[in-house]
Parts: sequence; structure tokens; C-alpha cells
Amino acid sequence: MWLTSKLRQILMVLRAGVVTLKYPFEPRPVPEGFRGAPVWDHHKCIGCGGCADHCPARSILIRDVCQELRVMLYDGSRCTYCGRCADVCPEKAIRMSEAYELACDRREDVTTRLELFMLTCQRCGRCYEMENKNAIDRLSLKGFRYDNLERRALVRTSTERLSPELLKKTDH
Repeated sequence: MWLTSKLRQILMVLRAGVVTLKYPFEPRPVPEGFRGAPVWDHHKCIGCGGCADHCPARSILIRDVCQELRVMLYDGSRCTYCGRCADVCPEKAIRMSEAYELACDRREDVTTRLELFMLTCQRCGRCYEMENKNAIDRLSLKGFRYDNLERRALVRTSTERLSPELLKKTDH
């Protein structure tokens, strides 16, 4: 009795075939519409800061170092992969990748830093990106941002014109 039930179990298991994935060697395919880590295309980015304004996890910080240089820092350790940054980007410079195995021991491995060289409009003083000449009309936000990138802290301060004094205050 005991032997026949064990033989039946062995036959049942052999009939099923392979039901698991060979995971480390063949990664699981992601479903359609999957939102993995965001990826930036620095050629399309105009530096408007819409992604930083709409990020619920505050994982995108912007700092205006001077009139011509805007630094954007993406901290992937805080990101929830909601895809809001890709949705609000007017130039579609951000897309959600299919990467989901992002575990690492260093924070710098999941950090992206973009340095955007901007030009200043002679009419209004706003910055705009050099490669996209007509993109200034699509900017919805005016002003300069002073987030602290070294401490990865959001500083809720912005001015219409770049203030070197305020930039020095936010360094500390």
C-alpha cells in the first residue's frame, strides 16, 4: 500500500514536466506596461524640473550651480518606480526601463547625475537647454532651484533670478 502510493506520486510529478523558471540563468520576462528604473536621455532633457516637482518620493533633486549649469540628481534608493516623472516630462526624455533586479551595496550604483548646460534668455532671464532651441516656450516653471545634492536634501527655495548668496547658504 505504502509503496504503490509513492509510485503514484512519482508518476504524477514526472507527468507535470518543468513548471519553474531557470531563474538565475534565464530572467523572467516582464509584463507589458511594467515600470522599472527610470532612464534619462540627456539629449532630450530641457531641464524644466517637472520631474522633480512631481516626484512623490522626492528622489529627483535639482541644483542651479550658476546661470548656465543645472545639475539633476536621481537617487534610485528612494524611488518607488511610480512612473510619474516619465508621465509629466514634456520632451519624453524619461522612460521607464524593464530593469527590476537593482540590489547593490553602494548608493552610487543607483544614482544618476545629469549636468545640463543651459543658455539664458535675454528677454526674461530663464534658462533653456542649448540643443533644443524652441523648447523655452514649453517650460512651465520659471526660476532657479537650490536643492542640496551632497546631503540629498530638498530645499524648498527657488528664485526668479540666480542668487549666489542663497546658493552659499544652501551648501551647508
